[in-house]
Amino acid sequence: MKMTIKEIADLAGVSITTVSQILNNKGGRFSATTRKRVLDVVEKYHYKADFFASSMITRHSKTIGMIVPDVTDFFFSKIIEGVEAFLNASGYMIVLCNSQSNPEKEERYLEDLLHRSVDGIILATPNLQSDKFDFQGNTVEGVPFLLIDRGHNRRKGGKLLVEEFQGVYTALDYLVEHGHRHIGFLREKEGYYTLCDRFAAYQEIVEHYQLPFKESYVAQGPLNIDGGYEAAREVLKNPEITAIFCGNDEMAIGCYHAIDEAHKKIPDDISVIGFDGLEISRYVVPTLSTITQPAFEIGYTAAKFLLRSIETAGGLVPNKVFATKFVRRNSIKSLTASKTGDTILFK
Repeated sequence: MKMTIKEIADLAGVSITTVSQILNNKGGRFSATTRKRVLDVVEKYHYKADFFASSMITRHSKTIGMIVPDVTDFFFSKIIEGVEAFLNASGYMIVLCNSQSNPEKEERYLEDLLHRSVDGIILATPNLQSDKFDFQGNTVEGVPFLLIDRGHNRRKGGKLLVEEFQGVYTALDYLVEHGHRHIGFLREKEGYYTLCDRFAAYQEIVEHYQLPFKESYVAQGPLNIDGGYEAAREVLKNPEITAIFCGNDEMAIGCYHAIDEAHKKIPDDISVIGFDGLEISRYVVPTLSTITQPAFEIGYTAAKFLLRSIETAGGLVPNKVFATKFVRRNSIKSLTASKTGDTILFK
C-alpha cells in the first residue's frame, strides 16, 4: 500500500507541514538533522509524491502537452528527444499528440490539452492557426504556449527559426561552383510541412546564375523515403540532370533508390544533397552530403523557453535563430577542378 505523507511524518517524528516543505525544497529553515531524518525515511520506504494530490495544492500538474505533425519523422523525433531531455530533468512529463499535419486534429488536441490542466503546450505545426485561439501573446486561455512553426504564425515572441535559406543557398552555390548547371529539386507536396525558404534558395540560385530550368526539374512528394523515391523518379526523366537537392534527408534516401533503379551511380552520374543532418546520413553509401540543423537543440530550447514562461506567469518568450551547417560528404562529384573545404558553418 502506498505510504502517505502523514506516515512519513510519524516515522520521522516531525509534523506533516515539515515533511511537505522539505520534499518541496522549501525546508531551508529546518536543521540538517531534521532534513536528513525525513529524507532517510523517504529513501527507506521508496516514497513517491502523489502528483494528483500535489497539483491540487500547487496548481501545477508538472505535465506539458506537445503536438507534432508526424511522430515517425526523424527530425521531429529529435525535437521530441530534446524537449524530453529538458523537461524530465526539471521534473516534468509530456503528453505527446500526433496531428498528422491535420489542422482539425491540431485544434482538437489543443482543446483536449487545455482541459487536461497541463502546465504548458508546445505545438509544432506546418499550418497557419485559425482565429479560434489567440497566438499573439505567449499564452492560450491562460496556459503558457510555444509554437515551432518556422515563424509562419504572427506573434510577439517565441519564434524558433533556422537559417534554412542560407544553408540551402550555400550548398547549391557549391554545386554551381563545381560545374553543375542542371539541378533538380525535390520539395514537399502542397499541404505538407512547408519548407518555403529551402525552395526560395533554389529559385534564387537559378535566377542568379541564369541556370537552365524546366518545370520538370522540380517534383513534389511527402517528406519521407517514399516521397523522395517517387519525386526523384519524375526528376530523373530529365537525362541532363547532374545533381538533385532533396527537401530533407529522408527524401534523399528515397532518391538514392530511384537513382539506383535508373541504373545510375552516385555521385558519378548524379550528385545528391539532403537537409537535416540525420544520423543515418553518415551511414548510407555513399555518405550523404547534407545541411545539418540542430533538431535536438531546437526541442531543448523550446522546453526551456516554455518553462521560463510558466515560471514567470506567461512572461515574454525570446526569439532564437539556429545556425545550419553544410557538410560535404561522398555524394557530390565535382565537374570542375578540385576545390577544398568540406564544411561551411553559419553563425
